[in-house]
Amino acid sequence: MASSCRRPEHMAPPEIFYNEEEAKKYSQNSRMIEIQSQMSERAVELLNLPEDQSCFLLDVGCGSGLSGDYLSEEGHCWVGVDISTAMLDVALDREVDGDLVLGDMGEGLPFRPGTFDGCISISALQWLCNADKKTHSPPKRLYTFFSTLYSSLSRGARAVFQLYPENSEQLELITSQAMKAGFSGGMVVDYPNSTKAKKFFLCLFAGFSGTLPKGLGSETVDRGVPNQVQFTGQRSRFKNMKGKSVKKGKDWILEKKERRRRQGREVRADTKYTARQRRPHF
Repeated sequence: MASSCRRPEHMAPPEIFYNEEEAKKYSQNSRMIEIQSQMSERAVELLNLPEDQSCFLLDVGCGSGLSGDYLSEEGHCWVGVDISTAMLDVALDREVDGDLVLGDMGEGLPFRPGTFDGCISISALQWLCNADKKTHSPPKRLYTFFSTLYSSLSRGARAVFQLYPENSEQLELITSQAMKAGFSGGMVVDYPNSTKAKKFFLCLFAGFSGTLPKGLGSETVDRGVPNQVQFTGQRSRFKNMKGKSVKKGKDWILEKKERRRRQGREVRADTKYTARQRRPHF
């Protein structure tokens, strides 16, 4: 169980996890700032906005405004929504250019129909798969979010979510609710063969069926690791997206062993049997 607890969404609800101490990291930790900026750049690239035109964008889970900074640099106006007052306080202290809204995306977005030309979201969507309160139903919260987002986007707009899915079931839950709300689109996976560089982007189209962009690193893709999964009228299965299980795949086990070696702990040598599934004993 220890490894699953490393995922922030397993530690506490987002409004509690992203406290003042955590929020400070997003304004002081240069590595974190660099990663957020890179993911924001890729998300905007996938939005495929008109060139030389300022757009009005929504940033869901905007946090301290790092992704918003990139939007401003690109000449766009934006509104950010986040559930954490501590993160929004940091954004205010940093005097970001966007307008900020305190809100829980699982309760829906409060904007007029057709307000935005596009939407980005960095590392936020997977939080909706958690039931942090007895009243929380992840499918209902996802549907409420996606249906109000669909309404707030102009027809023909895109929404791009960088997310950290825990498993294939979570991906299917998210995409099925997005489709139910009217979106088409699919998953773009950058560097699908790399444990560290792999990134998932859910690319949604509002009111039209667009062509899904190619994931980066596609020239090195094994046939068994797709870097695109498109859905339109029917549900897609994501069995190959993360292998059999995040915590049982060979890459995960090898990385865990290597990490323990670096910590100076005793680890069994790697062999051809490493991570091979054993037959059950009866």
